[in-house]
Amino acid sequence: MQVLLVFSLIIMEIPVFTVDAFSNLPFRGNPAAICPLMHELTDDLYQKIAAEMNLSETVFITSINPSDNFTTENVNPKLVFETRSGDLAVTQRGEGYVMDFPLNPPTKQDANEFKDILKAAVGNHPIQDVYLCPITKKLLVRLSDSCERSVLTSLKVDAAALQRSETSGRVKGLIVTMRGSPDCQPGYDFYSRYFAPWMGIAEDPVTGSAHTVLGSYWSKELGKKKMLAYQCSSRGGELELEVRDDGRINIAGQAVTVLQGTITL
Repeated sequence: MQVLLVFSLIIMEIPVFTVDAFSNLPFRGNPAAICPLMHELTDDLYQKIAAEMNLSETVFITSINPSDNFTTENVNPKLVFETRSGDLAVTQRGEGYVMDFPLNPPTKQDANEFKDILKAAVGNHPIQDVYLCPITKKLLVRLSDSCERSVLTSLKVDAAALQRSETSGRVKGLIVTMRGSPDCQPGYDFYSRYFAPWMGIAEDPVTGSAHTVLGSYWSKELGKKKMLAYQCSSRGGELELEVRDDGRINIAGQAVTVLQGTITL
């Protein structure tokens, strides 16, 4: 007797978009993958998809009402996300988006307490300020005003050496910044780069959270509420900042979709 066994293979198709944030040009800014879902997946599958995309962030959006679709819901220009840092509102404004973040002021530090991490990050280049934000555990290092922008852009930071230089747990991210050139177009008030090997990120292309610290510091240094910033990673990204009187900061930027496809599982 012959028995015919038929196996049914269920194929799942997940739409995926790659968006470059804080840029109006492709292949610049902060790349992120976005997957709209009709139902939730397992944590293991989320992690596997994120690893496959291999980008700074991978976001999964699930429809609350199964009868809705992603072309008809969320037509409001303002969305509020529940995050570990509290509610994060994002508002569409013209060609870009404005994010409402808490402001994270840093406090001045004795540079001698961070000599190892400073050596690993900036070598023998002169520094002007060292500040630490205890809330975000981001260390802000300001290069001397005598430094050219090329000093910042040419830094070769060894992620492993940087991580070894600080093991106390008080630092989880390093910001290196310097005064900008507001008199030259497009008029950046300050420049920065961001490294977080303690979180598995050798260098982040463009970092909104770092600018909650940078915005606070430079607002006081420059005496300005509105600033234009540029993060000098290899991809680069532009951020518009507005420090508010209620202890929060608006971070605005543009975004461009560079890829649309399907993940087949």
